Amino acid sequence: MKMIQESELPWIEGESPKGRFHVFCRTISEALGAPRHAGVAGGGHPFEVTLVKLPVGAINYPFHSHAAQWELYLVLSGTGEVRGPQEVKNIGPGDAFIFPPGEAHQLRNTGTEDLLYYVIADNPPADIVHYPDSNKWLVRPPRQLFTMNPADYYDGEE
Repeated sequence: MKMIQESELPWIEGESPKGRFHVFCRTISEALGAPRHAGVAGGGHPFEVTLVKLPVGAINYPFHSHAAQWELYLVLSGTGEVRGPQEVKNIGPGDAFIFPPGEAHQLRNTGTEDLLYYVIADNPPADIVHYPDSNKWLVRPPRQLFTMNPADYYDGEE
């Protein structure tokens, strides 16, 4: 059995170039030996657990949906809002919500203190992430972003 003390893990900062998106993460699953986004076939755990700290006024990530991944959120402290495909809801301590594959989501800290929450995600070996606001796609692996152009099924094949 591998065991860690979550409070001893470093906060890993992620911030977009202009600072609109800004998070601090403690990657609990990685600390327990799982490679990030590897899935069980790649030596990962069947789920990924991350403690996230979202600063006042920040947004966690661009609005996005996963083709394969489920995400469960458990709010520990602070207040904010969660944007889903049809609505925005206020969130606070004790709230839990889940996003199945195909359901776009995003969190924003609208409070006066850090928003602290756990994300528990199943860990599919591959995933496609869609960003509806910018119409981008991310394929994992190999972790590449692109935009799509319509094509016929046989384009480039004959």
